Amino acid sequence: MNGQSLTRRAALACGLVAAAAIHFPAAADDFPSKPIRWIVPYAPGTAPDQTVRILGDVMTDILKQPIVIENRPGAAGNVGAQIAARAAPDGYTWIYSGSPMATNMRMYREPGFDVMKDFIHVGRIGISDLVIVTRPDTAIRTLSELIAKAKAQPGKLSYATGGVGSPAHLAGAMLLSAAGAQALHVPFKGANESTRAVMGGQVDFALALSTVALPFIKSGQLVPLAVSGDHRVAALPKVPTMREEGIPVSVSSFGGLSVPRGTPAPIVKRIGDALTQAMARPNAQARIEAIGGQFNPETGTEYAQDLRQEIPLTESMMRAANLQAQ
Repeated sequence: MNGQSLTRRAALACGLVAAAAIHFPAAADDFPSKPIRWIVPYAPGTAPDQTVRILGDVMTDILKQPIVIENRPGAAGNVGAQIAARAAPDGYTWIYSGSPMATNMRMYREPGFDVMKDFIHVGRIGISDLVIVTRPDTAIRTLSELIAKAKAQPGKLSYATGGVGSPAHLAGAMLLSAAGAQALHVPFKGANESTRAVMGGQVDFALALSTVALPFIKSGQLVPLAVSGDHRVAALPKVPTMREEGIPVSVSSFGGLSVPRGTPAPIVKRIGDALTQAMARPNAQARIEAIGGQFNPETGTEYAQDLRQEIPLTESMMRAANLQAQ
């Protein structure tokens, strides 16, 4: 009796394992079989939103399923990241992740997620530099002139960023610290709002993503003073870097695609392959470059390492700029 019972149990266990082994690849092979939501933890019209919508169109064609863009802004991207981290790990929820998610591990005491533990990072898409802009009526035309004015009137100039803890906030704090100047930080809910705050006269200057500021620079509504990265932006070849202007600061933002931890490896690979195919298409590249974006793809492993390194880098920048966690 006991031998028969054990035999039945063993047979049942083998059957369950076999069924699981058969079912799992089938689910991966069938992926995707329904619409996918791609969470953007920022407001519509921001650089990440524009990038995701362009790639979402192309990846819809590749995967043969609709990709629905879902904007979930708030708390410098923390709200959207929390939603994605808690989503079912089935491949049907993606998030536009990036350096701000890693930065928030230190900028916020309780971000509500862990960028390295709660996600699988599928791949990097590109990088975005910030551009320091002001209005034409300020008569400021160079970064040196802006710094001189900030020093002459300590704390009287104000600058906008896309929020507390954003790359723009870090870059602004680092810039002022390195220059020995003071200015009032005014956070807004994204680069679109911060850019418009300059044009509307609410603040004196802003640090905004180049993709957001570019149309207003071209129209003459904003004056670019410097970019934040190591190299000049292709769309703004005449605008120097902060380092070229004598400020030893370099800050860039990068972004990519991530999924909740626990998503099956075959599905992650399917998503990664589709992302690689989409970024290789000339029409996607042209559309993103037209808005000032810069493709800089990396594998999931490389992208995860970038995010991991961003955390101690944020710590050092916060110390240098005397910033405290929120």
